[in-house]
Amino acid sequence: MELRCWGGDWGLPSVHAESLVVLAYCKFSGANVTVSPIDWTWRTLTVTTPELVCGDSTVTEPADILNFLRKQRFNADYELTARQGADTMAYVALVEEKLRPALLHTFWVDAENYANLTRPWFASRSPFPLNFLVPSRHANNALCRILLSKVESPLYSITEVEGKLYSDAKECLNLLSHRLGGDHYFFGNSPSSLDAFVFGFMAPLHKAALPSCPLQSHLRQLANLTGFIDNILAVYFSGSQPGSPVPVQETVDANLQKLTQLVNKESNLIEKMDDNLRSSPQLKPRRPEPKPCLANEGSSTPA
Repeated sequence: MELRCWGGDWGLPSVHAESLVVLAYCKFSGANVTVSPIDWTWRTLTVTTPELVCGDSTVTEPADILNFLRKQRFNADYELTARQGADTMAYVALVEEKLRPALLHTFWVDAENYANLTRPWFASRSPFPLNFLVPSRHANNALCRILLSKVESPLYSITEVEGKLYSDAKECLNLLSHRLGGDHYFFGNSPSSLDAFVFGFMAPLHKAALPSCPLQSHLRQLANLTGFIDNILAVYFSGSQPGSPVPVQETVDANLQKLTQLVNKESNLIEKMDDNLRSSPQLKPRRPEPKPCLANEGSSTPA
């Protein structure tokens, strides 16, 4: 199985929240997947991340990927009771409804964060000319998702719902903090799909160097949630972050350097041969013996 997702940074295996959800679940369930970062490839525009490829099957969206993995007998929720399973569905819905829109706004709509962190990062991971297109497309998609999920009237603007976005997100974080308490995971001693969802959506908020983010400040006041993130990173992702492919520009520079070395080597060889030729004794060039003319042959023939 191959998992295509955005590469890592900020101490995370991926900077993309949905990709982090799937990466964490794969670790929790023991699913053996090959992680293929889409950084510096044309897939930054064509692939909907995360994308799981298994044979002829291609699955996108975290919930669908997790269901597909469960059918392959990679189930991190196997030991959950029916009550815990119901709680998982409720808290996942809470995260997607209350926390996800605020994260989209934080990274893609907030002007200062977008200009100083989000846009430069995604532009630097996209080949030319996609570096101009990919960030703006993500920003537009994020804004549309926020407006569709939070705006109750088409007359409302994004600035009018910002307060509601962040108050809902803070309430969600408080509820998650209360539910986690002093435990390492939400249900028992083993992580489940709820842990994967909470980790995936909170880790970028915790680790990114955001220039403007009151929601990040609120999260860092909840010590059990930040400890939850750090614990999963240490236990499951320590030293195993997927490597990003070599940047296109670095590859071009390396090939150019090799070509330059080869040309210099050939040039030195030609100069050496030329010096040897100049120092050797000069001989007259050999010329073929002149063939007799037909006129001379005709005049020497007796009549």
